Amino acid sequence: MTPETLPTWPEAAADLIAVAAGRQHADTVVTGGRVVSVHTREILDWQVAIARGRFAYVGPDASHCIGPETEVIDAGGRYVIPGLCDAHMHVESGMLTPAEFAAAVIPHGTTAMFTDPHEIANVLGLRGVRLMHDEARMQPCSMFVQMPSCAPSAPGLETTGHEIGPEDVAEAMTWPGIVGLGEMMNFPGVAQGDPKMLAEMAATAAAGKTIGGHYASPDLGPAFHAYAAGGPADDHEGTCEADAIARVRQGMRSMMRLGSAWYDVETQITAVTEKGLDPRNFILCTDDCMAATLVNDGHMDRVLRHTIACGCDALVALQMCTINTATHFGLERELGSITPGRRADLILTPDLIDLPIEHVIALGQTVAKDGVLIAECPHLDWPDDARSTVNMKRDLTAEDFAIPAPAGANEVTARVIGVVENQAPTKALTRTVPVVDGALAPEGDTCRIALVERHRATGGMTNALVSGFGYAGRMAMASTVAHDSHHMIVVGTDPDEMARAANRLAEVGGGVTLFADGTERALVELPIAGLMSDRPAAEVAASADALMQAMRDAGCTLNNAYMQHSLLALVVIPELRISDLGLVDVTQFQLTDLIETA
Repeated sequence: MTPETLPTWPEAAADLIAVAAGRQHADTVVTGGRVVSVHTREILDWQVAIARGRFAYVGPDASHCIGPETEVIDAGGRYVIPGLCDAHMHVESGMLTPAEFAAAVIPHGTTAMFTDPHEIANVLGLRGVRLMHDEARMQPCSMFVQMPSCAPSAPGLETTGHEIGPEDVAEAMTWPGIVGLGEMMNFPGVAQGDPKMLAEMAATAAAGKTIGGHYASPDLGPAFHAYAAGGPADDHEGTCEADAIARVRQGMRSMMRLGSAWYDVETQITAVTEKGLDPRNFILCTDDCMAATLVNDGHMDRVLRHTIACGCDALVALQMCTINTATHFGLERELGSITPGRRADLILTPDLIDLPIEHVIALGQTVAKDGVLIAECPHLDWPDDARSTVNMKRDLTAEDFAIPAPAGANEVTARVIGVVENQAPTKALTRTVPVVDGALAPEGDTCRIALVERHRATGGMTNALVSGFGYAGRMAMASTVAHDSHHMIVVGTDPDEMARAANRLAEVGGGVTLFADGTERALVELPIAGLMSDRPAAEVAASADALMQAMRDAGCTLNNAYMQHSLLALVVIPELRISDLGLVDVTQFQLTDLIETA
């Protein structure tokens, strides 16, 4: 069963009624379990009958629903909980296609995802979104797609491969798997009444769908209130309790994320556990999870365990990644609970705290058992032009990464991007940088960073400085994953190594590579849009693990620092970023000079 073949509730209603009444036999019945009701926060010794991919009967005795062809699953005293929902995530962040992402997370109990493919939108535009949408609809679980809202994320501060406009949003709202508008990252534009942003939100509202939010600023004054007035219904950029409280007080849902590098649940869940706010308006999500995290640590099961470990009641936490999510997207009558008519998504687990995922049913069919995928996750035939997106004018040399200094200077005061461990924001730092032979010669923890244009082969480059990775020796790391414009980011200590890394990615068609002392130490090939691989998640995870080890060998001590690397061009999150147009002061949303003048 897939979302394409699943009958609607009205289409299945006659059969569901007949099964619940005992006039017709169920396809599957689960007995001997303890059903968790997320509507009431009760644990009930009930049984569950499934027909046509939906729940038909949920009650104390389903024996009247069992016939000779019915599959009977004995839960053996295990808890029967709803399939888990990820309220906000990006498939591309896993370096996987939708099919391989689904294959990776289904065994972890994730049966519904709300994905915003704005990464591929920046590379391939509306066509890329449609490719993601179409493959998502082929999967044996519910992968809902949000239409990206901001490509570019900050007009005038970056150049993307393609742009998204109100007419694209209006078209996408007619597609069957589109559930709303992706995160509205241009929060200054909304606060200032930008007509394009308002038109995109208006098209979404006219379609009766949800507008995703992204307010990445600590300022909770008039700008925040203006943003809330514009229509975004949720926000996942909060990093502290005050952020969570401010959002729900404005009628927004606070989405608290635990991704590969974002640890924002613990600092915000206290709004519920200590302040006692109504938990119905709090939702859990991952935002960005790398393949290695999915394979080694889990997905929404990991988030749920973490939230409970942070002091949240297990049933409240479960609501935050099931019924709360479904309600937020207007799908409470479709998924998120084990109740009649809803999509038959459930998990069998012996423990609500440690949450081992032993049996997963999605859309009425067993899709995973004991951590092993059983269902097939079909692939789209990705076209050639989606695999040929790294376009560089020429091979680069060390001279391309030189940063000239003012004439006669022995040292300069320079602006430096400061990486913050486990968080998306950066710091705007200043450092005194020596000058050697007329060019900046950064030392210590200050590295070189370059953004290389890779969409139109313009030959454009921006050179700047970054601090916080801890790299030492002769090394460089390059990536065509560079949220959100997805040019190429190269960070390194040595210009020769930087040129080698950049040229290598042009050769393989995209991905991530690390060079040290003239040798390639790790490579993750991402041939689809320079963002994704259609190889199995375990293979991609192994390559990603090798990359992380290479980063550590080069001196990096940060947790999952690749995520920090990939976000250095995200010009909608403070404080300082790099783009193809220059260095960006995201506190002022304007370009700024690398070298400070007296």
